[in-house]
Amino acid sequence: MKFNIKSKSAIIEIVCLLYVLLFFYAAVSKLLDFENFQVQLGQSPLLSAFASPVSFFVPAIELLIATFLFVPQLRDYGLYASLCLMTMFTAYIYIVLHYSSFVPCSCGGILEKMSWNVHLVFNIFFVGLAVLAIVLSYKLKVKSNTVKNKFSPIKTIPIFISLSTVAIIALFLASEEIMQHKNPFVRRYIKRSVHLVHTKDLKYNSYYFSGSSADKIYLGNYTTPLQILSVDTSFKFEKTNKIEIIDHQIPFQAIKTLVRGKQFYLMDGTVPCIYTGSTINWKITSDLKEPPRFTAAEPIDTSSFIFRNNTGVRSANILGIYFQKKDTKIQYAPSLLQKQLDGIFDTDGMLLYSGKMQRAVYVYFYRNEIIVANKEGKLVYRGKTIDTISKAKIKVAFLKNETVRKMSAPPLIVNSQSTLHNNLLLVESKIPGLYEDPAIWKHASVIDVYDIRKNSYILSFPIFEIGENKLKSMLLTDRHLFVLIGTKLLKYELRENLKKEMESN
Repeated sequence: MKFNIKSKSAIIEIVCLLYVLLFFYAAVSKLLDFENFQVQLGQSPLLSAFASPVSFFVPAIELLIATFLFVPQLRDYGLYASLCLMTMFTAYIYIVLHYSSFVPCSCGGILEKMSWNVHLVFNIFFVGLAVLAIVLSYKLKVKSNTVKNKFSPIKTIPIFISLSTVAIIALFLASEEIMQHKNPFVRRYIKRSVHLVHTKDLKYNSYYFSGSSADKIYLGNYTTPLQILSVDTSFKFEKTNKIEIIDHQIPFQAIKTLVRGKQFYLMDGTVPCIYTGSTINWKITSDLKEPPRFTAAEPIDTSSFIFRNNTGVRSANILGIYFQKKDTKIQYAPSLLQKQLDGIFDTDGMLLYSGKMQRAVYVYFYRNEIIVANKEGKLVYRGKTIDTISKAKIKVAFLKNETVRKMSAPPLIVNSQSTLHNNLLLVESKIPGLYEDPAIWKHASVIDVYDIRKNSYILSFPIFEIGENKLKSMLLTDRHLFVLIGTKLLKYELRENLKKEMESN
């Protein structure tokens, strides 16, 4: 289709006006709701790590391009800048739709009402308008012999589009690397990661998760420690099982029962004792000889445990491995837990074990550190939770000639609850990050998900409170997340974005 000079000039004017309106409206919308715009960028799969500079850069460049399009002498620069920016927006949306693990909210204003697919078509249309205006402008200058650039649009347009696309791809890759391994404390909230499917009232709030098998979950009870409640995963059937103990003279003080598949482990670190048996009849069939005293323990298999006790230097916490079948039954790993203040409170945390990965994981309560070790107690790596609390913020008072230690002020809890299954570690955090909605922290517990195989952060999601009760405990399985809130047992189904992150082979 051929246009005369007036038609070409009119088309260029219309395209420039449309871009001016688009960029001016978009920039003003962002600036009027700037805090929300920053929060949305913080949840972006491409821009999370660069949310702060990008939140200032984008509206500023939109206003600058709109100004260039108003000035005739700068209009060509404005059109090329419009082409580059709109190409970046288009590439961004395409990557979000096809390569991101989740799709975030839109960017505000009228455009927020569009679906992402409609938004993609909208952007492609504006890219086409910019190309058309650039070509027509070049032809007008050729006719009037005022061409200053010896390169025709046929050569320059593909170059600018390619460079803009490559820039967005590079930004995406850089952001993913930073978010997963060098997180600047920006959470990616993906609310559809889990979906509530069942709720059951247990009547009492003294239950804790003992473990799970293929079709059941098991709950211990602090008030009746020899009884284990088994609930099928459909929540239709439940049964109270009683563990049979032959020797009733054992001075139990802190019984805890763990279930791993068809095997159960009854343990008390104050005695100390560790008994094993089958969930088929709940009878104790064997006990581990001469176990050490412990304050936390996790079975590696039926004859070995990883444990924590306070037999370190100056009664500090220390991790070790118990091997029943070895001549040296107890092997300590004194370098795993690292003292910052007193060696007890500052190293307190949660001990977990993944049979699938054959990895022990220790999550500190009061600092942003995760220790991953193999089943021999050798350090694999020290990871970080995404918050910035690297040193425990606690105050310890030493009493009775420093033989008694007590916390002299409430501590700052960083990580409160955790559960580990295969390669996925879920940690309840108590520290808000950047660009977060305060309402979430007021009414929900925030769960951060990590991949211990890759030493990376994946995503976050909220578990909302019931009445005034918040999350008390959680248990992750292949397909579900079970949580205890008050007297309620809740079953959440894992959505595809979490299932595909789990190593199940």
